[in-house]
Amino acid sequence: MSTAEKRRLTPAEYLAIEVASEGRHEFYDGEMFAMSGGSYWHNLVKDNLARALGNRLASRGCTVLTSDQRVKVDATGLYTYPDVVVFCGKPVFEDGVHYSAINPLVLAEVLSDSTEKYDRGVKFGHYRQLPSVEEFLVLAQDRVSVERYRRQTAGDPGSWLLTAVTDPAGTVDFESLGIAVPVAEIYSGVEFPSVVRSVSSSRE
Repeated sequence: MSTAEKRRLTPAEYLAIEVASEGRHEFYDGEMFAMSGGSYWHNLVKDNLARALGNRLASRGCTVLTSDQRVKVDATGLYTYPDVVVFCGKPVFEDGVHYSAINPLVLAEVLSDSTEKYDRGVKFGHYRQLPSVEEFLVLAQDRVSVERYRRQTAGDPGSWLLTAVTDPAGTVDFESLGIAVPVAEIYSGVEFPSVVRSVSSSRE
């Protein structure tokens, strides 16, 4: 017996479904993938970072948005929703419609157990194909860890320099934005698993 091949959606079909959907879906190679909501700690790290960037960039002509902003990677056809998106200057949207942005300057993803491998590997591979992106951040939610990838050559998808910051008293430099953000500000209010376990044990 043969199994009928699943029909793949066109980008136009995906976009029509997504506009009417209550949830968010990533789209690649004809398939839609539901994007689940993050944990409390995931959202806190994401929102702390967005707030810290927004406060510093308010008068600089830059816009900081979080995971409701869809981004399209023209070169690969991926539609997705990064955790944090930074634009400086006027955002550009696919077909002029204000839904799928194509020119972010900085992108950030907060890792979870289920997405870490994908975010670090496949997804970063897509993001590298966006010529406008100059920095990409990967942040842990269960420990202090911010990895910043900085494009070394304009337009070159294969030339990136990694700077890792794990010191709670350290800072994260955003060279493309000309600002620095204290790590403590990004992780403000976040309780890590070891802290949560120790508190629970002390109450038993």
